[in-house]
Amino acid sequence: MKLINKGKTKDVYELEDGNYLLKFKDDVTGENGVFDPGANTVGLTIEGAGKSGLKLTKFFFEILKKDGIPTHYIDADIENTSMTVKPAKVFGNGLEVICRYRAVGSFLRRYGMYAEDGQPLDAFVEITLKDDERKDPPITEDALDMLGILNKEEYKTLKELTVKISNIIKRELAKKGIELYDIKLEFGRVGENNQVALIDEISGGNMRAYKDGVYIEPLKLERLMLED
Repeated sequence: MKLINKGKTKDVYELEDGNYLLKFKDDVTGENGVFDPGANTVGLTIEGAGKSGLKLTKFFFEILKKDGIPTHYIDADIENTSMTVKPAKVFGNGLEVICRYRAVGSFLRRYGMYAEDGQPLDAFVEITLKDDERKDPPITEDALDMLGILNKEEYKTLKELTVKISNIIKRELAKKGIELYDIKLEFGRVGENNQVALIDEISGGNMRAYKDGVYIEPLKLERLMLED
């Protein structure tokens, strides 16, 4: 295997067959030792976080596969905390796509003049650039197109997929009495046709989820979702 990228929460390797292997770590994003799915830095290390994240990622990707959602997922090896995926080209230097069902986090910090804490939102989609230096600035459809990061047709597809995927995950969480407040997804171009597809992971580290009004930590979320 050839190491391609050392990331904050996982490393990426190229396999001999041309596919990629994602190796999950126990590092999670946050600040000052407090977990935050929207943070730009590794805030803490939680033993078992990598395996937990992969278990939930596999669970959701398998559901999306059955629903015919395009993704880069091939399979997962829980014991080795690794996932095999198809090669994907990211948009620009990477985008983060957030779907919001309640006004919390950076949405509330930006729009607090008009929004109330926890206010319901109708699957609000926003896109930010992966740019640590500039604190992941939000970007609009027109700017994405003008800067050559993705075209308007790709934007339309990406937005539709974001809402569809997020609603599926929201539905699955609701089966366990859990409410999804927001989720962060990543997309890329996959295959010879450059199909817009979901990439990266879908775990507790990518979302804010609450049960009975109480925030659920990523490891607990995996346990609640996968317990019989």
